[in-house]
This record gives sequence, C-alpha cells and structure tokens, in this order.
Amino acid sequence: MTDLVVVSLERWDEVWRRNQHLVSGLLREDPALRVLFVEPPDDPLYALRRGARPEFGRRLRAISGRLHAIRPVKWLPRRIDPAADERIERAVVRAAARLGMTDPVLWINDPRAAGLARRTGWRTLYDLTDDWLAADRPTAETRRIREGEEWLLAHARAVVACSAELVRRKRPGRADIALVRNGVDVAAYRAPHPRPHDLPSGSVALYLGTLHRDRLDVDLCVRTAAALGGSATLVLVGPNALDDADTARLHEAGAVVLGARPRDAVIGYLQHAEVLLVPHLVTAFTESLDPLKLYEYQAVGRPVVATPVAGFREAAGDRIRLADADEFAAVTLRTLADAAESPDSGPDPVAAADWSQRVAEMRAVLAGAESR
Repeated sequence: MTDLVVVSLERWDEVWRRNQHLVSGLLREDPALRVLFVEPPDDPLYALRRGARPEFGRRLRAISGRLHAIRPVKWLPRRIDPAADERIERAVVRAAARLGMTDPVLWINDPRAAGLARRTGWRTLYDLTDDWLAADRPTAETRRIREGEEWLLAHARAVVACSAELVRRKRPGRADIALVRNGVDVAAYRAPHPRPHDLPSGSVALYLGTLHRDRLDVDLCVRTAAALGGSATLVLVGPNALDDADTARLHEAGAVVLGARPRDAVIGYLQHAEVLLVPHLVTAFTESLDPLKLYEYQAVGRPVVATPVAGFREAAGDRIRLADADEFAAVTLRTLADAAESPDSGPDPVAAADWSQRVAEMRAVLAGAESR
C-alpha cells in the first residue's frame, strides 16, 4: 500500500487517539506509505451559536514528511445548503490529487463520510470505534449516521471494530468484521516521568479522557469531588467538551479541571496520581467502547476505581475496583486510604496490548482491503 486517506472523527493534534497511534505506526512500518488525514470540518456558524471562537478550516499542510492533513469547512447548515457534503468531498479529492494520490485506500471512522466512498469509488475500510447510533444525537444526524453506516457495512471492502460488543451489534449488517482493539505504548507509560507542576499537592484522584456527557457522569464527578473534601483532590485531565455550567459545578465542588495535555505529558499525571478514576455513565453507548484509558491505566499500575463499564468490568481485580454511582465516592476514599498497600499480582494485563501489535493487525486488514 502506498496511499491512504483517513477520514477521522478527531483532529491530528497533541491529544492522541486511536487513529494517530495506528497511522504513525503504519508510517513507521511502511517507508512507501503516504497518508492524507482528513480532520472533521469546521462549522463556524455552529461555533458562534455556542459562544465559541469560530474556526475556518485549514488548507492542506504537512505534519511530517509523508503525513499531510486537511480540515474542510461547512459554511452553512445542511437544511440551507444541501450541497455542503459534496463540497467537503470535493475538497478532499482535490487535496488527494495535489499529493498525487490517484487510487488511495480510504479509511473511514465517521459514517457520515460514506458519500466520499460513493463519490470516489476508492477501496474503503470502515473502522468502528463507537456505536454512534446509541448516542444521544438530533434526529437528522442520527438518520445520516444510520444511512452512512448501512452503506459502509454493505460496500466497504473491510470493516474493523475496536470492541467485541461492536462486532456483535453490527454483525447482522456485516458478517466478516475484524476485531482490532485499542492499545498503549507500554514502554513509554512505564518509563518514569516527573510530577507535573500543575498537579495539586497532596493526594490526587485523577480522570484522564475527554470530558463529554456522552461518557462522563458529571453528577457523579461533582459528588465525588465534594466527598473527597480535604483528603484528596479530584483532577480531570483531557479536552473539555462540557458546557460552562457543568464546568462551574465541578470547580465549585472542589475539582480541578486541567484541560488537554500532550500525549507524552499525560503519562506523568497518571503515574503521580494515587488513584485513577472512571466515573462513566453505563449506557448502550458506553457499552460499545473499548476504552483507551483501560490500557493506559493498566500500564502505569495505579489503583483504579471504575463504574461497571465495558472493558473495566471485564478487567476487575486487584488493581481495578468496580463501584456503582451510589458507592463510587466511598470506594474511592477507601482506595485512597490503602493505595500504597494495593497488591500487584498476576500476569501483565497489557503485555499483548502494545500499539505495535495493533498496528500489525490493522496493517493486515488494510492489505486485505487493498487486494480484494
């Protein structure tokens, strides 16, 4: 394979998710590979309505020698501009052409981008990382997601899912879904890092991940922060997608919301927390996930308290304690009290979960998609 166009649900930035780890690994393994990374389109009118600073896309740019990115713009709502998606698709095709990509493999994370596969006829891989049909979305958006996903399940040359639950849910529409779970850079997460200067003094109970109501139980976080009182501080590290009211509630309860940190910096926060938390909602949406933080938390070996969500539920044991919402704060306090004595027994839980293994698995799937 020489050319790959990746339509992502996230930007290529300092906060690395599944796509960045896999793409960077593929580039390392294949010196002939070139990648065009398509970021989610900017929507300046929507940003203004939310009181956010509008952004207006980014032209084709080089991230590294063989990795380029583009961020299109959706100027108007689709109800006013029905051709908005066509313009975005043409922008991607033009960017690929500028790079000399005439017949790339198309890797789609966002099912709403199925139109690009239809328009171009490029060999397509559909990578399922979340069950967006189970998320709380407006009716029109859910319809677009459903239509795109149905087309991709029927027509993509290969389909990958990050969790066994996603494979199970989508199997009625596609029998041959490959399972490629998430992972962690084990060596990086086990190398000692200094304590971050902005981590509060004293004991810390820390959550790492995007702060979004699709996953995060904000009410539970507020109760937990208040219950910790002076014994510890609840710290949340990751991009903050909460509204101002939710963020204010967290601050008022005593939580520290630090925001996003670069991928290498987050390791220090995890290593220097007394307890790592997963105060997630248990919903049909979160049941579809293979949480990145499961592998990252396990790699640093700190005690974990989690609601009984997918991934953590199956991994519960000496280092991972499960607690429902009513008991979560109390279990967190108990875990803080005996964190130093928490045993570390049994086999290494991330021995077979390094990103290098996941890259090899995805490379095999892509090779199959290219040759079909």
